[in-house]
Amino acid sequence: MRTIARTLGAFSHTLATASRPRIRTPATVACSSSRVFAPLSLSFRACRSMATSTAPVLQQPLKLACIQLASGADKAANLAHAREKVVQAAQGGAKLVVLPECFNSPYGCDYFPSYAETLLPSPPSAAQSPSYHALSAMAAEARVYLVGGSIPEADPAGGKYYNTSLVFGPEGDLLATHRKVHLFDIDIPGGITFRESEVLSPGNKVTVVPLPGYGRIAVGICYDVRFPELATIAARRGCFALVYPGAFNTTTGPLHWRLLGQSRAMDNQLYVALCSPARDEAASYHAYGHTLIADPMAKVLVEAGEKEDIVAWELDGRVIEATRRNIPLATQRRFDVYPDINAGKISFDEPGLPE
Repeated sequence: MRTIARTLGAFSHTLATASRPRIRTPATVACSSSRVFAPLSLSFRACRSMATSTAPVLQQPLKLACIQLASGADKAANLAHAREKVVQAAQGGAKLVVLPECFNSPYGCDYFPSYAETLLPSPPSAAQSPSYHALSAMAAEARVYLVGGSIPEADPAGGKYYNTSLVFGPEGDLLATHRKVHLFDIDIPGGITFRESEVLSPGNKVTVVPLPGYGRIAVGICYDVRFPELATIAARRGCFALVYPGAFNTTTGPLHWRLLGQSRAMDNQLYVALCSPARDEAASYHAYGHTLIADPMAKVLVEAGEKEDIVAWELDGRVIEATRRNIPLATQRRFDVYPDINAGKISFDEPGLPE
């Protein structure tokens, strides 16, 4: 028992002293599943040898702020309020700011069509998409990278609607667009029934976003967090954080929200941010709230309650490196036993997406 205690103590001490000189960490394994029929001694060594160290995934510390926004039925008021909170977060030192899912409108299938905005052709006019232009202006004014939660998007040409996140840079330029890949269709007897697919269409790609000077993040929306494949691919492509604007409800939220954030962080040894709307008991849909940031060891660093709030934390690449050094999953994967999801067919592009 004393030996175990000493080992655990040394591990905790290593994380606590992550400010020491950086040790580059194996971050990517790219071993083809075709090796499954090779002798074990060859296939396993080959997989390990390809897990070589690269530059740190987070190049310098970055303060992340998630805004648990209270929104109502007035879109213009929602956009103005979002701007106030983005500026406030930036004044607190944040360089990456996240808004919640459907921040510009109430959440619900009944609201998607009436609040939807047309984003194509890109860039849209201010009349087509006031939210696009408001987000661009917020990012430029605050000089931050801004993950603009999500907005309902209309595609009149295809007769479809999407749940869409727009990511802007400090100059106000659009960096990426993510359409929610997995639609929220659930039926929990005595709890909640919800079917986004009755109104929305899914997106069709993994969204990895370069943030010059820092590294890469991946963006998913709400229900996307339940699917570890997206997170695993993003982590293996060098992301330092997974960012999920989401509006879990008061049935699944208490059960799974925190657990999913910690699971994605633990599985992939990176930071995870879950950004929820504030709860409005007068609304038809009750968001769970509890916006949070988890670290690569799956520790919840900061968490909001139910009401409007801003939660923030400075992300440190040395914590990622220490975690991966001490629990070296990258060099221990067995693609001679199971397939490498990162080596399969992966979609990073979607024709016709706003850009």
